Amino acid sequence: MGMPVVAVVGRPNVGKSSLFNKLAGARLSIVEDTPGVTRDRIYATVEWRAKNFMLIDTGGIEPAKEDIILTQMRRQAEMAIDTADCIIFLTDVQTGVTADDQEIATMLYRSGKPIVLCVNKVDQLGEPPMEFYEFYNLGLGDPIAVSSVHGSGTGDLLDEVYKYLHFEEENEGEEEPIKVALLGKPNVGKSSLINKLLGEERCIVSNIPGTTRDAVDALYTSKVGNFSLIDTAGIRKKKKVEEAVEKYSVIRSYMAVERADVCVIMLDANDGVTEQDTKIAGYANEQGKALVIAVNKWDSIEKETNTMEQLRKSIKNDLAFMSFAPIVFISALEGQRLEQLMIAVKEAACENRRRISTGMLNDVLNEATARVQPPSDKGKRLKIYYMTQASAEPPTFVFFVNKKDLFHFSYQRYLENRLRDTFGFIGTPLRFIIRERGEK
Repeated sequence: MGMPVVAVVGRPNVGKSSLFNKLAGARLSIVEDTPGVTRDRIYATVEWRAKNFMLIDTGGIEPAKEDIILTQMRRQAEMAIDTADCIIFLTDVQTGVTADDQEIATMLYRSGKPIVLCVNKVDQLGEPPMEFYEFYNLGLGDPIAVSSVHGSGTGDLLDEVYKYLHFEEENEGEEEPIKVALLGKPNVGKSSLINKLLGEERCIVSNIPGTTRDAVDALYTSKVGNFSLIDTAGIRKKKKVEEAVEKYSVIRSYMAVERADVCVIMLDANDGVTEQDTKIAGYANEQGKALVIAVNKWDSIEKETNTMEQLRKSIKNDLAFMSFAPIVFISALEGQRLEQLMIAVKEAACENRRRISTGMLNDVLNEATARVQPPSDKGKRLKIYYMTQASAEPPTFVFFVNKKDLFHFSYQRYLENRLRDTFGFIGTPLRFIIRERGEK
């Protein structure tokens, strides 16, 4: 059994995402005065009384609405309620008890789960306003007054939630899940891939570009290993990003790259590599993340002899700066080669964390310099005294030389290729730091 799960539910615009961010201690959910901004379930780990639990932010529940997206949002919230050990039902003191609040309260009561009734936007300290007492009519026990903006009342709220949670002793030997960010243009199949892996409708899938707005985490365990899958909003060209919420979504996608161990660059097999794919991959590469290329919708391509190899060669040519990244041809719809994809992801994560001893590195360096002499300029030849690995994630190597200016890019590329030939480093960028001897 993993961590206990707590879901924050309520109708739109009562401040669920603001409360979620306050409890999580980070701006993980998009906050905007537009109903329906949070669409998928957003997860975060919250610590209280030296114990951890998983907090889920959900899309607003509008029981009477029949809009396709709103209906799926309602289904997502219901799924969060089903998986939760405790539910925070958030309401708004400024609007009072509404008909939707009554319907949601009835739905939650039927779930049989422990419910903590929370009244938000009580921003004044001291006695709560008279409107606060109206919420006793929901029949869910004593409400707790909070202000998600100021954070007042959140301690009392967490104390109440804590009563309903059952914690197990943590297994120190348990493997940390590999965080995997799925990146790509809108409609490339990121959400479909997550849903196929998990075997459930974990993310909303729609042909409407921009359906996924937040970076969504989903825990996935298979015989390959444990993964935390981060579904991100499709990143479009800046001139096409007009809606304010979508701008925030793109920022969330870039933030997802920063917290990921591995970035899977998803391409559409019908389109090949586009300019936008190059920008997305370039950003992930700059951040030093392990990289895997997944070519989706392979089932929709008419195959001839060498079709796969020709496309592989084309992709490597277009993404030459990350030629080290493995390419896996998949179909999220049909479930083709998904296990092969996760094996590549795990291998890339391991390679990104890899460390090589200084002795082994210098053996490779001596052999490489003996085979191809270091460059010289105006009678002055580059001397590389030794090298060592300074850090991992990504593997970063420090070269101590007589003169930095002589260490040309072409020779650096040669040494990088020799390191890859010897040690592999499949799926990870390498970083070189050049220092003159005596330089700090």
